[in-house]
Amino acid sequence: MSSNSQTLTPQATPDVGGLAPVAEGRRRGRPPAEPAAGQGRKKSLMARIRRDKVMLLLIAPGFLYFVVFHYVPLAGNIIAFLDYKPYLGFVDSVWVGLDNFAAMFQDGAFWEALRNTLVITGLQLALFFPVPICLALLLNSIVSNRIRKFVQSVVYLPHFIGWVIIVAVFSEVLGATGAVPHLLESLGLQRFDAMTTPEFFPFLVTIQSIWKDAGWGTIIFLAALMNVDQELYEAAAVDGANARHRLWHITLPGIMPVIILLLILNLGSILSVGFEQIVLQRDNVGPGAGEVLDTYVYFHGIQDGQWGPAAAVGLVKGIVGLILVLGANKLAHLFGQEGVYSNGKSK
Repeated sequence: MSSNSQTLTPQATPDVGGLAPVAEGRRRGRPPAEPAAGQGRKKSLMARIRRDKVMLLLIAPGFLYFVVFHYVPLAGNIIAFLDYKPYLGFVDSVWVGLDNFAAMFQDGAFWEALRNTLVITGLQLALFFPVPICLALLLNSIVSNRIRKFVQSVVYLPHFIGWVIIVAVFSEVLGATGAVPHLLESLGLQRFDAMTTPEFFPFLVTIQSIWKDAGWGTIIFLAALMNVDQELYEAAAVDGANARHRLWHITLPGIMPVIILLLILNLGSILSVGFEQIVLQRDNVGPGAGEVLDTYVYFHGIQDGQWGPAAAVGLVKGIVGLILVLGANKLAHLFGQEGVYSNGKSK
């Protein structure tokens, strides 16, 4: 070769903005160096607010709603410790400490209302809670989208009907002059008035709740079923799993986190069975069977002017609900479920 020929040597990478070492390292197969201290520093609070201002504006109405109508009223629980008089207000009402709680626990009507509440909520957990799950599984198994949408519309509609209309419809069907008692009589059987039988009242309100809200409750479970990986069903079918095995080993485990979540939330409201539905039918069966904690608070607090004991009942309901939610959530963590919130360990 000629002596004038030049030996080819690797050209140095231009240092543009301090990136030369990174580019050189990548060319030679080395991982890039870690950023210097301070370069990965978190943005300031104001910078993050400016960055996420659109999202913050979107959630602002919901946030204000909960603050104004759910958190600010918590200050009213001080009534439970006062001999509260509306014309005196919070400041001038006499402080009585735990006297309202003592009066509440000594009132036989309170224990009667508590018993009725627990009976109704127990029936609703046992009978009502599984119905939306079963209904969602049936709807999800319908192949035709047109038929599925039609059935969904039919079962959703009762949710938008008021309790006054629903109670009136049940009275026309199950009442003393309703269709069912007439049918029983025509068959030679004894007439049965379901609307005025105290022993049947817990079952009556549970049946009404199922008829009204079971379809609406399927929405969340249908959404959970949509997230179950369809490839799992295909693989199970190839392995010879029948429909029952796929349901037990794929479908139910796939929606189990949602089931646990809703069960925990229902436990939080175990001492609340609804006011309007009960108060519309309370006089038909009498306070002995129809009084629940919500109606107890109304009649003793609002009508009789016993504001302190009524507020004490509300405070006890809230505390018991909080304890049940936290306890059930902890139990869910022990079984490997996430629950309402994660403890950072459950998978």
